[in-house]
Amino acid sequence: MVFTEKEFYLDEFRGRTLIFAVHHGGPADRLRALGEVTRDLLLNDTRVLILLAGPTARERAALRALEKPLAGLPSAQVSMPFPQLRLVPNDGGGPVATITADEIARPDVPDGVLARVWDIMRATPFFLGLCDADTPDRLAAFAARLGARLRAHKLVIADPEGGVAPAGAERPLSFMDEEMTAQLLAAGEAESTGLGTRRALLDAVRIGLLDGISSINLCTLDGVARELFTYEGSGTLFTREDYCKVERLSLDDYHEVEKVLERGQREGYLKVRTPAEIAPILFSGYGATIGQHHLAGVCSLQTERYEAERAGEIVGLYTITRFKGEGVGVKLVDCMKAVGRERGLVFLFACTTQERVGQFFERQGFRSITQAETPPAKWLGYDEARRRGLMCYRFDLA
Repeated sequence: MVFTEKEFYLDEFRGRTLIFAVHHGGPADRLRALGEVTRDLLLNDTRVLILLAGPTARERAALRALEKPLAGLPSAQVSMPFPQLRLVPNDGGGPVATITADEIARPDVPDGVLARVWDIMRATPFFLGLCDADTPDRLAAFAARLGARLRAHKLVIADPEGGVAPAGAERPLSFMDEEMTAQLLAAGEAESTGLGTRRALLDAVRIGLLDGISSINLCTLDGVARELFTYEGSGTLFTREDYCKVERLSLDDYHEVEKVLERGQREGYLKVRTPAEIAPILFSGYGATIGQHHLAGVCSLQTERYEAERAGEIVGLYTITRFKGEGVGVKLVDCMKAVGRERGLVFLFACTTQERVGQFFERQGFRSITQAETPPAKWLGYDEARRRGLMCYRFDLA
């Protein structure tokens, strides 16, 4: 089996429930991309609940665009049943239900809505709710309440403005934890960063997190697949917990980390290693995780070859694309410093061919050294061509 980025994310979603809140007023055919994501998730034994609102929500063309990728789902390949997933014409049958404006406006989720959801989802893993929500903010608030009542694994809000991008930012923030979201919602903070118009939506996100949704993604409709299935992402990931934890890698992490390291090699950030050379990195490696499930970066501290010098080498340091520049690398290096001190090491060192990576190490307190100042065991069997372009850095732990 080929383990791709998409496969790893699908593995996280298997057996869980994802809710999509989509307020759409654009061309009907743009909903086809959402249908394709839904198909991939259903074939993955993931339950999908879509809340669709907006000017085109009930148009036959929109429902056909959403339905087309779902046609002919091969039920023999999945463990959950698939009744005929026919969305149009909407005659009240199939997986389609209506949710009224009065139900959406209530501060709680009526039992009648929950009953309609379960009446459909006890027979099929797919539910489409046609919602009478007149604005994206109201749909998001209802979706957050519903997701919390159902204890959904993830809520995806497709908003025309995409992820959270403060004024002047080139791209959206990759992630925000609940504390960061609360700070942004403090009096005047959202307005001072140019996000005042998104206060209601951000408030809905925070309520959803506090009430029990594991994570919430905010992105554009066109960016949903990239947000869910790639390391780059396209919007903002919200979690309740501390935004980043660094822990030892486990056996269950090894497949994904191998692919992350291979990606770093292809991009030229990491030395090309054989599987046998990658294995020691896994066994002594650490991973930075966003929330409960999202791998953000990896590194390893190699010490066995450098026992005489009581030194440790930081190897395989790589941050996944969407989290670059947001403190993940700093947390990994800080962890390596702490581990080095616990083991009684005298110093850490790191080598790179990338000037930008060298500048990163210098910002973390490392100083540039010559190759002769590194432990001699570093260069046993080392590729001479790569060595000629290598820069070395040292951090004294004493």
